[in-house]
Amino acid sequence: MGEATFAPNDLLVSDVPVITRNITIVSGQNLKRGAVLGNITASDKYTLSASAAADGAQTPALVLATDCDASAGDVVAAAYASGAFDSTKLILGAGHTAATVEAAFRKAGAPLYVRVLK
Repeated sequence: MGEATFAPNDLLVSDVPVITRNITIVSGQNLKRGAVLGNITASDKYTLSASAAADGAQTPALVLATDCDASAGDVVAAAYASGAFDSTKLILGAGHTAATVEAAFRKAGAPLYVRVLK
C-alpha cells in the first residue's frame, strides 16, 4: 500500500459547507485561486473586485476556486459561492481589505466568510 501525506488546504478553513459554481471570467486577466471576484453587471462576467470600480465589480461576490488565465479571452471557471477562507490567502483587488470583503459578504447575505487566523 502506498503512503500519502495530507496537507490541509490553506485557502479554505472551517467546516462551512463549500459550494462552487461555474462563472465567466472576463478577458484580459490572469487570476490565481483565492482571488476575490466582483460581478460586472452589464455582462454578468466576473473580474478581480476593486473598490473604485463603477460597473458592479466593486462589490465582492465570489472567490475564485482555481487558477484562471483569461488573458486571451473569456474563460469559464469555478468559483466558491459558499465557504470560509483564510484572510491571508485571499487575493484582494485595489482598495479592498479582509474587513471590507467580509462586510460585503455579510451585507449580501452570502454564505462566504473571511477568517483571520492566529
